[in-house]
Amino acid sequence: MSTVEKISFGEYIRTLRENVNLPLRKIAAALDIDTSTLSKIEKNERNANEQIIEGISKIFNIDKAELKIKYLSDKITYQLLEEENGIEILKVAEEKIKYLTKNSK
Repeated sequence: MSTVEKISFGEYIRTLRENVNLPLRKIAAALDIDTSTLSKIEKNERNANEQIIEGISKIFNIDKAELKIKYLSDKITYQLLEEENGIEILKVAEEKIKYLTKNSK
């Protein structure tokens, strides 16, 4: 797993923004959100939504699906971190997804 895959969604967004030397206010304006909202997303203090994810994908020319994977994997990770058997839960969920996907075709 690369470093980019290990960093949080917020850290990833901040890295993208800093790599092109854009201030928070410019990206926030392009997303039509408050600067403080974007700052909280970058600090993982607030969740993004579908509109923000889509906007970020367009601003930085990143595949929306890739960005959504980063975002949702963060949500799952932080939720399972609070569980005693987080890894086992994830393994069972993976098997259920495979089963349900296979049987829904």
